[in-house]
Amino acid sequence: MSKETIQALNTDTLIGYTEKRGNAWHYRAEEQGEQSNHYPGAIPVEDVRRRLFGWGAVEGSLSATAITPDGTLTVVDDDRKAIMRSDSGAILGIFKKGYQIHQYDEWLIRNVETLVDADLAIGSAGLLKRGAVAWVQVEMADTIEAAEGIEFRPFLTAATSMDGSLASTYQTGVQVVVCDNTLSAALGEQVTRVKVRHSKNSLGRIQDVRDALGIVHAVGDDFMAQVEALTAQKVPTDQWKRFVEAYTNPGTDSKNSNTIAERRAGELHYLWNADERVAPWAGTAYGVLAAVNTHAHHIATVRNARRSERNMERVVKGGVDTMDANTLALLASV
Repeated sequence: MSKETIQALNTDTLIGYTEKRGNAWHYRAEEQGEQSNHYPGAIPVEDVRRRLFGWGAVEGSLSATAITPDGTLTVVDDDRKAIMRSDSGAILGIFKKGYQIHQYDEWLIRNVETLVDADLAIGSAGLLKRGAVAWVQVEMADTIEAAEGIEFRPFLTAATSMDGSLASTYQTGVQVVVCDNTLSAALGEQVTRVKVRHSKNSLGRIQDVRDALGIVHAVGDDFMAQVEALTAQKVPTDQWKRFVEAYTNPGTDSKNSNTIAERRAGELHYLWNADERVAPWAGTAYGVLAAVNTHAHHIATVRNARRSERNMERVVKGGVDTMDANTLALLASV
């Protein structure tokens, strides 16, 4: 089950460019109140500030009270602090004194504005876990076409948290139009991601972020070159079969594990042979990458979360880069 209700997804997330890309799966007009959370074009920066980040994180003291045989015992914890929402008072996290708050407006809007140029705008933004996690994604309005008719959009995602689950993270990536999948912009090469911990020395690191990320347009050029190489790399049927066998190998002889492995193999073979998100590139290394990525994004079993949340978490925490790199490394080994 998801920790995010349908109502929260319709009020705490903002979705842009719907004229080009359609509505999000969770779109429910009746859950959105007086203003839709879907935008036909880019999401205005001020709407993100007003609708999502119109509050700040504040520090609160911690104390604990217990009943003992001698009466009531209350202790104040001077070594830790609570991080709270200034509007609702909800406690988002508890940390040691050295924890540094990264306010969403500063780290996800103002910092991002210094990293990108005028051709980029906000395509999505949101809060998860009652505001304990937040992201802003900027992207190009139009798509780019690479080799073999593969259309994609480069993006830059900025995300951070108030519960300790995520350092402030800035990274580039690529959204492939035909399958709505996120692919690593590096595809196994050097990953463009910068993480800034919530420490006392973190506030001066935005120049490090700027130097490491560069411009999203350059990501598009790099991705096009890599797609051309992968579509030119042939993968014969026998190599594909060896890849699937290695990829789905359960590593155990248990009946349940083997049943799951057989199901996953069948799903991958179907994608390879018949699914429009993969089949046009069957017989190439890009087809292998598309099959694994599509399976992870749209078919594989998701536990304890909604699929969209798991996909976003994978993007923010670098799971996409790891998955793509591992896929290509396994393919090279078979």
